[in-house]
Amino acid sequence: MHFRTIIRRASRVFLLLLGIAVNANSFAGDQISDYFAGLTTIQSQFEQSVVDSNGQTVQNSQGRVWIQRPGRFRWDYETPYRQLIVADGNKLWTYDEDLEQATVKPIDDALSSTPAMLLSGFRPLSEVMTWKKSQSDDGRNWYRLDPKQADSAVEKVRIAFEEDQLTIIEVIDGFGNHTRIRFSNIVRNTQIDPSLFTIRLPPDTDIIGDSP
Repeated sequence: MHFRTIIRRASRVFLLLLGIAVNANSFAGDQISDYFAGLTTIQSQFEQSVVDSNGQTVQNSQGRVWIQRPGRFRWDYETPYRQLIVADGNKLWTYDEDLEQATVKPIDDALSSTPAMLLSGFRPLSEVMTWKKSQSDDGRNWYRLDPKQADSAVEKVRIAFEEDQLTIIEVIDGFGNHTRIRFSNIVRNTQIDPSLFTIRLPPDTDIIGDSP
């Protein structure tokens, strides 16, 4: 699988984090609800890996991410290729620096699949996912989330906490690919420069999609 295709799929994985935050009240009384209660922003470094259905590592990447609820985030891949994914509240932009190409689509279309759209706050999480705490042998608190309807983009999700901090999201898709995102240096509920959620493209960028 091509690296850039992996990143586009990974952007949908990232929407899970946004969706969990939006629907935190669905988890009343557990650690997930406690963590996301009152959450307004997150900024963090991340490391991402993707392992295919044959057990081969097909991608390792690093970067930074910023989230501002509701509906805004910036997902900045720094290695091994530069790529930027920005949601400005209305549109989702993906910019590939090497290709000098950007794609844009309405955020509703970008979240059109189940459960990705539903996890982003359009319907309660309990309508589309079931969840339970998982056993752990690594000292982390793990939770497993399973979609109620089939979706090739997301088959199951696991999230982990360390000392009351969300640190890992793992997603397995319908093709058997396993994406793992580990967060570090997380900062909660501090002001984020609004300009981070506005994409600025070089003049000669080839834009694919319904641009403003």
